[in-house]
Amino acid sequence: MIKISKVLAAVMVIATALAFDLQPDPWKVPEKYEKMKNPVATDASSVKAGRELYDSYCRSCHGIDGKGTGRRAEHLTIPPSDFTSAGFQQQSDGSLLYKIYFGHKDMPGFKKRIPGNQDVIEGTFGKTRSPGDLINYLRTFAKK
Repeated sequence: MIKISKVLAAVMVIATALAFDLQPDPWKVPEKYEKMKNPVATDASSVKAGRELYDSYCRSCHGIDGKGTGRRAEHLTIPPSDFTSAGFQQQSDGSLLYKIYFGHKDMPGFKKRIPGNQDVIEGTFGKTRSPGDLINYLRTFAKK
């Protein structure tokens, strides 16, 4: 009887652990980022610079069309975001910045990888136009 109780207890612990492991893991954005606005104006030069960054850092997973169908997407456990979706486009500029900077699970963080932004201060867009340019380009997928 004691052995059965121990086995059942072990099964319950394992089942509980697996249940938590299968739960969605929301990508929580700190409030200070949620409220941030992109300081870079959306103009042709910004969008062009953002596209260059996108092609270098994002396209392999998110695809040329921004729908999350890049060549590396099939190797990820969590599908990349679809930048054309309303849900993606409704996020604040600061939320997108946070997600780009810090990453989550399969999405790597690019805070130190964005050119010229190695000394970025947490909670800001940094000292260069690059993060703002990239977000301006991501916003162009709403029109596609």
